[in-house]
Amino acid sequence: MNIEHEIKNTIPLPLSQKTIINILYTSNSIKEDLSRFFKSFDLSIEQYNVLRILRGQRGTPANLSTIQERMINKMSNTTRLVDKLIIKNLATRNTCSSNRRKIEVLITQRGLDLMEQLNAELLTRERGLTKQLTDEELETLNDLLDKIRT
Repeated sequence: MNIEHEIKNTIPLPLSQKTIINILYTSNSIKEDLSRFFKSFDLSIEQYNVLRILRGQRGTPANLSTIQERMINKMSNTTRLVDKLIIKNLATRNTCSSNRRKIEVLITQRGLDLMEQLNAELLTRERGLTKQLTDEELETLNDLLDKIRT
């Protein structure tokens, strides 16, 4: 279904405006789907993103600014997200011994176990969301999206 029909627009849109609306609309659709998925694991997309970043540290602590830099949504409140993960015993926070103002965050074994549990289901979900596209189309789409951000 094309975007004009999806948003019930009857006036032709300039191509650049149509493209931006289409990207935003599609992004929101994907985010809503993933939010429902993560909610079943008592996580938000942003909390999952923090866990993904911490897992990628491979046992090396990350400070809050490192996490913030790597977040997909740069507007996320990293401190609040980490606090929620600590409450759920998915992450720990320690004060750096050499610099007491520096906070170090690590994923817990429970967090790693949850990420392992999520991996297969999330991959299936992501494949379902992109099943209408060939691998070549996915590569092209990624290249085009990268080009827009450049």
